[in-house]
Amino acid sequence: MASLYLGTGPLEQELVDCLQEVLERSREERMAPDLKVSILLDYSRGSRGKKNSRSMLLPLLQRFPGQMRVSLYHTPDLRGVLKTLVPERFNETIGLQHIKVYVFDDSLIISGANLSDSYFTNRQDRYILLRDCAELADFFSELVGAVGDVSLQLQPDDTVQVKEGMVHPYKGDHSEFCTVASKRIMQVVDLARARQQLSASTTEETQRRQGPGDTLVFPLVQMKPLGIGLDETVTKRLLTEAGDDSRVFLASGYFNLTRAYMELVLGTRADYRILLASPEVNGFFGAKGVAGAIPAAYIHIARQFYSKVCRGGQQDRIRLHEYIRRDWTFHAKGLWYYFQGSERPCLTLIGSPNFGYRSVHRDLEAQLAIVTENQGLQAELQQEQERLYAMSTEVSPSTFEQPNRTVKLWVKLVTPLIKNFF
Repeated sequence: MASLYLGTGPLEQELVDCLQEVLERSREERMAPDLKVSILLDYSRGSRGKKNSRSMLLPLLQRFPGQMRVSLYHTPDLRGVLKTLVPERFNETIGLQHIKVYVFDDSLIISGANLSDSYFTNRQDRYILLRDCAELADFFSELVGAVGDVSLQLQPDDTVQVKEGMVHPYKGDHSEFCTVASKRIMQVVDLARARQQLSASTTEETQRRQGPGDTLVFPLVQMKPLGIGLDETVTKRLLTEAGDDSRVFLASGYFNLTRAYMELVLGTRADYRILLASPEVNGFFGAKGVAGAIPAAYIHIARQFYSKVCRGGQQDRIRLHEYIRRDWTFHAKGLWYYFQGSERPCLTLIGSPNFGYRSVHRDLEAQLAIVTENQGLQAELQQEQERLYAMSTEVSPSTFEQPNRTVKLWVKLVTPLIKNFF
């Protein structure tokens, strides 16, 4: 399991209890003596507060030391004076482990959701379950394992240690850590490529006997602090080649496109429908202190983007929609691509990236590109997209004149300086 963090409420405790039950059963009944549980979380987010992700998982680590592994990724960019001065919670803006993937034997769930009660109840996100996909499950298992290897290892006494042969993420040399981490993670990517090439002849023979498959699934990884930018490359290519009469539905829980993505959206000729959070469903809405101003910063960013659209006379081609749902928050992200003249999407991107600066440059991200000719799957993807957009209202010039869209001057002044951190 890879997530930003594990929450500390009753539902999360149920998940921990479930893990304990299956681990105990594997011992007692010897049904699965080789059962291993590996959990990858972010160090900063998982260590926040007295009761945290670490304290939730320690009992399992203490009881099943040979079967349980908890890895806490620490960005190499949070170090020295910066680590000393930046307070808890704000230190998470420097960089995070943001991958959300949950692997169970040969099946996996890819999502943008964390292991927290709100995601289990009233926080909107996306999930796709892929059953009996051994190659894909192996890839993500090995990817999580590789990131885990370069992370800090949680010990039964709540201390952390560096895995033997690895470089400490914030005490060791920055360049050396990034080089070692990149090499370890790219071993997984390169091995997957090699396996794919070796299986090509077998696949061709299978296609001759059974006919060609109708769906392709591509894992995409983005870890710019470690010099890995595969997801960014594919996303740029996809946005660049979106042609006339194509439709792109793009969702982000935190709408803050990179300059490159923004220029591609504004500069290409495809129709865009962009789904973002209204202030009330932003995860920071009502937060105390400076964090409470974050929804206003997103309003300012959205208004600036919408103004560019209007100045270019592109209101019909590029439309913004705000997700609004009482007592819910919005965290969904991804993309649905409708080919020219098609009523159903032939491609979706699903995973952890938000298409913003953080996703591209600061955090560790992963998602899937699913390309399909299967009409049943296309219909399900269309229904998913339509359900999300059905809970939204289209943005117009009057949207930003509403009383709850007023942005204080200090927020407008600060946003350009801090927009790359959220």
